[in-house]
Amino acid sequence: MSKQKQAQLRKDVMPFAKSQTKASIIQLFNTILPFFALWFLAYQSLSISFWLSLLFSIGAAGFMIRTFIIFHDCAHQSFFKSKKWNTIFGTITGVITHFAYEKWKREHSIHHATSGNLDKRGIGDIWVMTVEEYEEAGKWERLKYRLYRNPLIMFGLGPLSLFLLDNRFNRKGAKKKERMNTYLINGLIVAIYCLIGFTLGWHVLLLVQLPIAYVAGMLGIWLFYVQHQFEDSYFENESEWDYVKAAVDGSSYYKLPRWLEWMTGSIGYHHVHHLAPRVPNYSLEKAHESTPPLHQATTITLKSSLESIRFRLYDEKKKTFVTFREMKAQLNEKHQPSTD
Repeated sequence: MSKQKQAQLRKDVMPFAKSQTKASIIQLFNTILPFFALWFLAYQSLSISFWLSLLFSIGAAGFMIRTFIIFHDCAHQSFFKSKKWNTIFGTITGVITHFAYEKWKREHSIHHATSGNLDKRGIGDIWVMTVEEYEEAGKWERLKYRLYRNPLIMFGLGPLSLFLLDNRFNRKGAKKKERMNTYLINGLIVAIYCLIGFTLGWHVLLLVQLPIAYVAGMLGIWLFYVQHQFEDSYFENESEWDYVKAAVDGSSYYKLPRWLEWMTGSIGYHHVHHLAPRVPNYSLEKAHESTPPLHQATTITLKSSLESIRFRLYDEKKKTFVTFREMKAQLNEKHQPSTD
């Protein structure tokens, strides 16, 4: 795609990069109120059956994901026109979703500015090693990477690491505004947990709140993972890296059933979001449908997305993700003695 066509593509999407106050307020009501309603039903159902309570908890986890999308839009300053109201509701939804707003906003902006750039990995993204890097890595580094990319670790322990460690501590050198926001959100979470524990019982945190947060965290990691880890995703070194190509070729269109698309705030239109982060979630589909060149983005479905679990390393030469087995086969072939 020429630079001229890239510029035109970004221009075509810009009309959708406007928040609509009415739509945002409606989304607050149809997301946060159902979340608390399902939380309450999960609590009430404990006296009947834990499994019935768990069903309501899973439903609440879905609305926690949708709440995170509001948090996400606030971080991009796309949910409200006012920076002040984005910060207020970003902090409120940060408490609900257990994410530090200012900290995550900074890291996520870096993710957008460097997605697919092989020379600028490490902040706000999934750890990806190239075949060459893995081949040159020591045993300990290889082991760490294998554990990190193991689905049981990534989606099993990942949510706990996310909520208990990553989102709770500030980075070294964080500015005062970022630090204070993290302290505020941490303090509010602790206060709410103590309130629940002392009034409803500490078992409620274990049997209601933990399943909600854990399931939401697991699904959130999956969404973030699958939309950049598909077979022919875009990765280039700094000298060749291009923002528009990284957005359109390095982010997938996750085609979900309508109800899942609604529950996930249309984040499946990830290529649109990376091309124009100021487009609010409720306008992503319209931007996609109204911009024909975006229809060429890689489309994945629930079924095809499961294949991404196998992908472990990025092969710079073939421009594709490979499995550890495929990588090993390539290395064995490379080191076989010549028969000439």
